[in-house]
Amino acid sequence: MNINWYPGHMAKAKRMIEDSLKQVDMAVELIDARIPVSSRNPDIAPLLAKANRPSMILLNKSDLADPVENDRWLARYKKEGIPAILFNAKATGAKSNAEFVAAVKAAFAEKIERNTAKGMAGRAIKIMVLGIPNVGKSTVINNICGSKRAKAEDRPGVTRGKQWISAGGLDILDTPGILWPRLEDKTAAEKLAVTGAIRDEILDSEELAVCLLNILRAPEYIKLLSARYKLPEELPEDTYDLLSLIGRKRGFVISGGEVDTERTAAVLLDEFRGGKIGRITLDRTENYDQH
Repeated sequence: MNINWYPGHMAKAKRMIEDSLKQVDMAVELIDARIPVSSRNPDIAPLLAKANRPSMILLNKSDLADPVENDRWLARYKKEGIPAILFNAKATGAKSNAEFVAAVKAAFAEKIERNTAKGMAGRAIKIMVLGIPNVGKSTVINNICGSKRAKAEDRPGVTRGKQWISAGGLDILDTPGILWPRLEDKTAAEKLAVTGAIRDEILDSEELAVCLLNILRAPEYIKLLSARYKLPEELPEDTYDLLSLIGRKRGFVISGGEVDTERTAAVLLDEFRGGKIGRITLDRTENYDQH
């Protein structure tokens, strides 16, 4: 799979983020709860360490992820001493927003106390929101602010410049999503593509659909897949044949009785991303050693 992995604007965005870290009190790293490992940019931790800034993790799109795995990932981060919370950027309730603000203030409690002692109580906490493209940074900020102040679209690469937004005692800096220059783990690249972090037009949708089906046909999720597409108990061994079977079940048959696998792949990916197949986590804790 050949991916145009590191567009030129991302190198510029990384430099901008490095400079902007000097202006903030702490950083919030957004990751996709469906792929907590694959969606963490390894370049971010060194940037935070160099700037000596505290940070926390926000597992966004947790409503689309396996709830059992959500709890396991939270337990993993707690064991590693990393502040982390679940978040659903598209929820309309105030509960997740209040939890987010409380978590930020808890992570930054010492500085708040120092400000209070200096007679600076109520000073806004400056935070930077970081993450890869299409992980939902702008949507999270809009949710917290209760209005559409940050530009957000369901496709990667929309936020190109930095934006300051104030809300709930926080000054929030939205930043462009950045990928990393080299990715040697092909599986991680495929998972990023499956969830939409990489533009669809530079990928082979059928190959991606096969990658997704290889995960969905595992014991943890096969019932969800079968229920969604009304599949028989006995499934084809070849995953491409399984894709064809799904297309046939959906009626995507073209002249000569052949299945339109390209259309099937597009529908499968779209329905996975929309949570229509079920709540699924592609990066399962059992597959990752403690680090």
